Amino acid sequence: MHNSLIFINGLALSAGLIIAIGAQNAFLLHRALRNEHQYAIASFCSITDASLICLGIFGMGSLVQAQPNLLFWITCGGAVFLLLYGALSFRSAANNHKMTKDSIHSEYSLIKAITITASVSLLNPHTYLDTVVLLGGISTQYLGPEKLWFGAGAVSSSFLWFFGLAWGAKWLMPLLKKPIAWRILDALIGLIMWAIAANLVVHISAM
Repeated sequence: MHNSLIFINGLALSAGLIIAIGAQNAFLLHRALRNEHQYAIASFCSITDASLICLGIFGMGSLVQAQPNLLFWITCGGAVFLLLYGALSFRSAANNHKMTKDSIHSEYSLIKAITITASVSLLNPHTYLDTVVLLGGISTQYLGPEKLWFGAGAVSSSFLWFFGLAWGAKWLMPLLKKPIAWRILDALIGLIMWAIAANLVVHISAM
């Protein structure tokens, strides 16, 4: 197979896993709409995904599969964190304060934003299953330079998606000029976080 086709295959497979709404995407979108550390968050998400993809491609997938206890505790921590973050989003949605241009900045410090990003990224077992196990497993059909081209495509997809989301969120800003729109957004973020937490609880019960 031509290297460009292998690159596109890696790009497409990774995009299919990343683009689905998840905790990472929801948090990044929320911060980007508030013009708050979105590019730092996108950088962290991209680098984290890229690192895990490389680990999977170079043989760490089998190690993750062989550690069910590790995945169990990661899943438990992720479920608790997402339930708490969802509750905070619902509390924010219930507030009657008016969202002004000045008030949408500096809600989170950079350190706090990156800490939460790390939590929604690394406390979700699907992150490891999608990147390390699934993409790592698919990459075994390629050898030598072909594996590198596949990995390059998968990693490129992460950077394109997360930075595209951070940059593109500004086009939604005209829809969010009214306080009620921010309250609806907070409620939707809360629902997404709780839905993902519920899915993790189901996953825990099946372990």
